[in-house]
Amino acid sequence: MNSPFSMPRFVPLFVAALGLVARASGEPARGRAPTASADNELTAREKREGWLLLFDGKTLNGWKTSSGTPSRTPIEEEAINPHRSGGYMLVHERLWSDFVLSLDFKISKGCNSGVFVRTFPLAPFPGKDVGWNGLEVAIDDTAPNAGYHDTGALYDLVKPAKNAMRAVGQWNRMVIACRGPVIDVEVNGEAVTHADLGRFTEPYQRPDGSMHKFDRAMKDQPRRGYIGLQDHGSPCWFKNIKLRPLP
Repeated sequence: MNSPFSMPRFVPLFVAALGLVARASGEPARGRAPTASADNELTAREKREGWLLLFDGKTLNGWKTSSGTPSRTPIEEEAINPHRSGGYMLVHERLWSDFVLSLDFKISKGCNSGVFVRTFPLAPFPGKDVGWNGLEVAIDDTAPNAGYHDTGALYDLVKPAKNAMRAVGQWNRMVIACRGPVIDVEVNGEAVTHADLGRFTEPYQRPDGSMHKFDRAMKDQPRRGYIGLQDHGSPCWFKNIKLRPLP
């Protein structure tokens, strides 16, 4: 695995989190038949298990730019496109701590985007953009690369084990689980990234001694913040954005 974390530590936590997603998304569990659901809707099972729908497929209710303004980009084919929205990212209005986030995304050719978690505050630090305030799970048209800036990476911090993204124009499923200092990422059913931010104890430095760009020890990253969909100059579409808060 192309990260300082071993697979045995990665699998147990993430499998437990993803089991919730599998059951909630209608996959078979304990002999029950799968349940179908339309885009941007919760199944009855998801509702019972505490999942929340963050995007209804019709409006941008609950979403704003990181600058605090309404998006200039309308809904496109029942999906959110943050490109040219008027801010660095589109953020959901609520703050979240520990959770499992599940969403579908589709990229354009040459796309550079990402999903931000625990972004706080929304006011940029002097001389920087608000992206420095959160943790970005990268989405980029760079397959098959699997480096610090490629799809599934915790941007500039942890590489994915592989680039599991499908071809440009196809829909992908991403699941991000945040539990305390631990961030896990799945792309298209494959567990690709595991990060324990508690091990990032020095500014600019990863646990293995290599350098990253952040001027703070990432163990001090806020544990509560906004979810954001980045506009980095390219169209990227998001739908079926669902979140299950974790205790």
